[in-house]
Amino acid sequence: MLRGSALADEAALIVSELSTNAIRHTASGLDSGIFHLAVAVSAQVVAVSVTDDGGTGTAPKIEHQDHDVEHGRGLDMVSLIAHRMVVHSSDQGHTVTAELYADPRLGGRWC
Repeated sequence: MLRGSALADEAALIVSELSTNAIRHTASGLDSGIFHLAVAVSAQVVAVSVTDDGGTGTAPKIEHQDHDVEHGRGLDMVSLIAHRMVVHSSDQGHTVTAELYADPRLGGRWC
């Protein structure tokens, strides 16, 4: 979908981080667990959303970790790459959406 796009590498990294978080930190990582990935592409925006299976009492949040640690820096990294990131919580789980803009002046940072 993003072949040739200047945003392809960033979008691929965001997909990897958000999917890994869903598998590692929620019921999505259980044998019967799943997660949903949605990618929306327009001339101005690439939006990547991952919805997990829930099973945690808290919403995903950025944890500023030392650069030496192996875990816990995924959302921090996504928030630095994405022009906007939003977390929606529901009874079924959480959806993290990261947006990349062709023109970075269009967006905010974190909601």
